[in-house]
Amino acid sequence: MPNFASRRKISTVKLEKWVVAGICVSGIAAAISSCGGGGGSVSSTTGTTGSPPPAITTKAQLGKALFSDTSLSTPAGQSCGTCHSETKDFTDPRPGPTSEGVIPGLFGFRHSPSIRYMAYSPTFVGDGGQAGSAIGGQFWDGRAPTLTAQIPVPILNPTEMNNASTAAVVAAVQAGPYAKPLENLYGASIFSNPTSAFNAIDDAIVQFEHTSEFSPFTSKYDAFLAGTVQLTASETRGLAVFNGQGGCAGCHTSSPSLDGTPPLFTNFCYANLGLPKNPNNPYYTIPAKYNPLGANFVDIGLQTTTGNPGDRGMFMTQSLRNVAVRGPYFHNGIFTTLQQVINFYNTRDLGGFPTPEVPQTEDLTELGNLGLTQQNISDVIAFLNTLTDGYTPTPAIRY
Repeated sequence: MPNFASRRKISTVKLEKWVVAGICVSGIAAAISSCGGGGGSVSSTTGTTGSPPPAITTKAQLGKALFSDTSLSTPAGQSCGTCHSETKDFTDPRPGPTSEGVIPGLFGFRHSPSIRYMAYSPTFVGDGGQAGSAIGGQFWDGRAPTLTAQIPVPILNPTEMNNASTAAVVAAVQAGPYAKPLENLYGASIFSNPTSAFNAIDDAIVQFEHTSEFSPFTSKYDAFLAGTVQLTASETRGLAVFNGQGGCAGCHTSSPSLDGTPPLFTNFCYANLGLPKNPNNPYYTIPAKYNPLGANFVDIGLQTTTGNPGDRGMFMTQSLRNVAVRGPYFHNGIFTTLQQVINFYNTRDLGGFPTPEVPQTEDLTELGNLGLTQQNISDVIAFLNTLTDGYTPTPAIRY
C-alpha cells in the first residue's frame, strides 16, 4: 500500500461537538485530481468481548480488536463492526435501508456506506465558495476531514453507539481485555490522561483501516489490469459502456492513478443525482427527540458541512469496488439491486420515479436519459461483478 498522509490528532472536546444524530457510519491517501464483522460475541456478565488474541503486537492488530469490541457502546452490544461487517464489504449485514443503533428502535437517516478503500480519501477540502467543488473527507457529507476525525462521531452519536463522552469509551477499554495491549503499544501511563487514551484508541482503529484488509485490490479487474486474466465478452462490453456511453468513469475512475495506485472507482467528489426520498426509511418514525420533523425531514447532504446552499443534496461519490455484494445503494438505501440503480441512471428523466428530495441542485447533465439497452445494462452489471475482491482464477482443465 502507498504511504498515507500523517493522521492528525484533534481535541476530543471538539470532536464531541461534531456529533450529528442519525448517521451510522464508522470509518472511511492520495488526492484525486478530477470531480465531475460482525460485532463480536458479548459476555453476558461483563459486556466485553472475550480474551484478546494470544499476542497483540501491532497497533493495527489492536485496532482490529477494538473495531469489533461490543463493550464500546452504551449499553454494551454494538461495535464499529456491527454496522460495518467484513462479511458484507464493511457495510451493515442487517436488513433495511439504514442502521439501527445500540438502543432498539433508533435508526440513523443514512445507509452505512462501505469503508473499504476510504483510507485513500483525501483530507476534506471545502467548496471555497464555489458550489460542488468539495472533495474528500469521510461520511456521505465529508464533515469529518480525516479518518482520525471520523472515528468518534458514531461512538458518541445517540442513535448509534450512544456514549456520553470519549471518557466513557476510555473507561470501557481500561476495564476490558485490551487495556494491557494499549499500554504496551502507547505507553504504560496512557490511561492517566483520558484525552491521550482516546486518541490512542482512535489511532489504533485508523491503523487497522490502513491495512490491506480494507484495501486488498484483489478483484478480477485487478488481475485483468495485471495481465493475468482476460475479461469475458460480456464483461468487456460492459467496461466499454462504463467508460463510454454510460459515462460512469467520469466519477468512478476506472484507470490507475498517476502514482500507480490501482483504480479506486471514485473521485471522492460530490453530486446530487436527483434521488427521491426513501419512504421506507425508519428514521422518519423514530421519536421526535431525535427527529422532530418526522417524515418531513430533508437530508441536505454536503450543505451540512459547507453551509453553502449550492451544495444542498450533494453526497460523496462512493467507490464501486465490491458494489455487487453490498446493497442497498445510495445514501438512503432506496435501491436494492444494481439493475434498479442502473435503470435510474438510464431513465430518470423519462418518468416513473418520484420527484427528487432536493431538486434545486440536481445534476441534469450527466445522467437521466442515457439510452442504454437491456443488453448494455446486463453487460455493465457483468463488469461491475469483476470489481469484487477475493477473485481466484478458475484452474485450466487439463486432459
